[in-house]
Amino acid sequence: MAAATEVRLGVPQYPVLNAFLRSRERVSAIMGPLGSGKTFAAVQRILHQMTEQKPNAKGQRPSRWLAVRNTYPDLMSTTQKDFCAVFEGLGKMRYGGLSPPTFTVDFHLEDGTHVLSEMVFLALDREDGVRKLRGQQVTGVWFNEGKEIQKSIIDMADLRHGRYPSMASGGVECTWHGMILDTNAPDEDSWYYNLAEVVRPKGWKFFRQPGGVFPGDKVGEWIPNPDAENLENLPEGYYRRGLEGKSHDWIRVSLANEYHFLVDGKPVHPWFVDSIHTADEPIEADRRYPLIIGIDFGRTPAAVVTQHIEDMGRRVVLDELVATDMSAAIFGPELKRWLDTKYSEMPVEVWCDPSGSAQGQATEDTPIRILRAAGIPAKPCATNNPDLRRASVSNPALRLCMDGKPALQVSPTAKMVRKGLMGGFCYRRMKIAGSERYTDLPDKNEYSHPVEAAEYALMGGGEGRAALIPANRSRGGNQTQAVM
Repeated sequence: MAAATEVRLGVPQYPVLNAFLRSRERVSAIMGPLGSGKTFAAVQRILHQMTEQKPNAKGQRPSRWLAVRNTYPDLMSTTQKDFCAVFEGLGKMRYGGLSPPTFTVDFHLEDGTHVLSEMVFLALDREDGVRKLRGQQVTGVWFNEGKEIQKSIIDMADLRHGRYPSMASGGVECTWHGMILDTNAPDEDSWYYNLAEVVRPKGWKFFRQPGGVFPGDKVGEWIPNPDAENLENLPEGYYRRGLEGKSHDWIRVSLANEYHFLVDGKPVHPWFVDSIHTADEPIEADRRYPLIIGIDFGRTPAAVVTQHIEDMGRRVVLDELVATDMSAAIFGPELKRWLDTKYSEMPVEVWCDPSGSAQGQATEDTPIRILRAAGIPAKPCATNNPDLRRASVSNPALRLCMDGKPALQVSPTAKMVRKGLMGGFCYRRMKIAGSERYTDLPDKNEYSHPVEAAEYALMGGGEGRAALIPANRSRGGNQTQAVM
């Protein structure tokens, strides 16, 4: 018989970590900065809950768990490593054929009962992760770095726990079943933010640790937080050194534990500064001027509504309509209904990707003809030159109007354009040892289409001509110096 094991729980000196460790809600999620001990706490809690499972008639405490990460490399190098650090000596890892890596937990408690459990490691980075989950019968699910997991996978996992043990399989009912999630801070448009801060669903408990740093009185200043959790287990000056050489946005997410959009790539529009170019409140359409709409085609079409406020010389991005897996034949009527509802009786001019004039092989209709048939007065831009399109955004972003504000303003209503300009539309980082290099062409992703639609709107609306003039030259009485 194996030696008895004593399992202890709790770190009372850290209030949030301790509350998370003791929570037994159906779903418990903890958000914290790097180094905060949240992952270790999640693993420690799993260990303790394995021992809490009521024994069957044979004195066995059976349970089965899933450990989920978004990619296989992260699963094996981080999630599995952290799990095994806590469970060392309490079982063994096995790898075999087509079966996912599984850690078999096998140890005795001082009361003579026998903990028998499995932790199955799964990488669920795509929609087919839902299919992988359908056949699982488990006690609990642990999502490591949960913000990276798709909401559809979270939803399916919430229906798979509580299936094991049962009287038919394991000889005893579940003492507890549910999901545990740890994560760094996501951005405000994420499913996590929506559930934690807006919906607050029944049976879900969200824990938020204090940041490792907090803002100082000076602009851009960050101060290490003496009340951060897990400090005694970190190297001296961990957060102070962590500030050095890091971007403001990275610090906000990774160290300050604030909701924010974090870029991993080289922005296509590096001159866009969210705090300068995005308005604090939604911008209303000015009915003195027509709407200038840009459209990017494809299976993820996007329409972006802009205006040229001529008396200020300002380009304003007002709104957006973004679709997924939708043809022009469906998107056109949808766009017309949307415009009639939100911007009724306003004149519009519509500029499109010039490739929208090309016929498909299966039909003589072009996307632009389809839009016109739906009542959208679409016209192709004169060119699809990427340098000219980029300049149609960067030039107004660098100009100032006579009120001292940039000649480009984005309404927070245009969420995808905003995040795309912040760096969601980017040149992807290449994994080359010892060098920071990026792809030659921007990534085509969920942000590229709305940003390119905005480029078409601004270029077609006149910035295409203005882009040929250097940004630091005056364009008339209403523009002044470039934004620095």
